[in-house]
Amino acid sequence: MSNELSDLEHEIQETRERLATTIDQLLYRAHPKTIVSREVSSIKAHYVDPLSGQPRTDNILKTIGGIVGVIVLFVVVRKVAS
Repeated sequence: MSNELSDLEHEIQETRERLATTIDQLLYRAHPKTIVSREVSSIKAHYVDPLSGQPRTDNILKTIGGIVGVIVLFVVVRKVAS
């Protein structure tokens, strides 16, 4: 009986430690600075190749084209509306 109780206490302690580690990881991942850092890294990876450090001109040109397209659309709508 004593051995079973000792094993149970040991198992409970291990479970507590795993839960504490999981909670610490969740708190880290949910921290606003961590979220911002993760998003910035994601955006950088979209425009710069992480392995070579070279800019990804195709993605940059697509973004510039989209911005120019939106600006042209606004100008045309404004001219038509006035």
